[in-house]
Amino acid sequence: MCSADGNDAANRSPVNSMQEPSPGIRAVSYGGGVQSTALLVLAAHKRIDFPIFLFANVGDDSEHPDTLAYVNDIARPYARQNGIELIEVKRCRRDGTSETLWERLNQRNSRSIPIPVRMGNGAPGRRSCTSDFKIKVIGRWLKRHGATAASPAAVGIGISLDEIHRANKRRSEPHEVIEYPLLQLGLRRDDCAQIITDAGLPVPRKSACFFCPLKTVGAWREQRYREPDLFWKSVHLEEVLNERRAMLGRDPAYLTRYGVPLDQAIKPENPAASDEMQDPGCDSGWCMT
Repeated sequence: MCSADGNDAANRSPVNSMQEPSPGIRAVSYGGGVQSTALLVLAAHKRIDFPIFLFANVGDDSEHPDTLAYVNDIARPYARQNGIELIEVKRCRRDGTSETLWERLNQRNSRSIPIPVRMGNGAPGRRSCTSDFKIKVIGRWLKRHGATAASPAAVGIGISLDEIHRANKRRSEPHEVIEYPLLQLGLRRDDCAQIITDAGLPVPRKSACFFCPLKTVGAWREQRYREPDLFWKSVHLEEVLNERRAMLGRDPAYLTRYGVPLDQAIKPENPAASDEMQDPGCDSGWCMT
């Protein structure tokens, strides 16, 4: 069950019993990946002023299990030890239950696909997953806790210098002012990994939903070889989406750029060749950081 503000209270770090933060909130959008974990370390060392970290969990059935384990087993205790509130927020339905991205994708009566599936020509389609399950969820929490257009919350986004193009596409809610602490400090992804290591923490994997169509082909190969359970769940999801598209008279869509079903595109005998396609990342700046 979700609470009224979209926060899973059971997963909240009880650092200072902050129930109603005043206007002027400073919070990081925490994704459980390298860049935003570096922000957590920087906040712990007082190099940046962000006492709240908001983890928008799109669903325990949707996030990569390694990311969830890192958030719960590594990041949450570290935040608690350093006086930082790491708060998990989820998308809530009007009846108070939480909705996951996986559930949305598998709704029988849905006519749209919220993830950027690949069209027949390999190009990614439109998406709403980041907006619906991250940006709006965090924005709703901030608004309920005092952020207004007149007194907006500062939201820190973990975009590093080598991904500066993502910052140019960043959208925000009216009661938010977006900040990029890593850009202000001139830090790259490698610098972030070193900051995490120097703090005595393991470096997390790149955070994303395990079925995200923006994964590189190399990442899909890795999933088939090392995480077959997640790979075949992704195959099944692609099949479900295309069954629905066929009923609507629409062309098939895919999770890779090859224009064929996932289990045909990513074969077990494929060599571990370098993938010429660079990972485009999430242009919102809220995913995969």
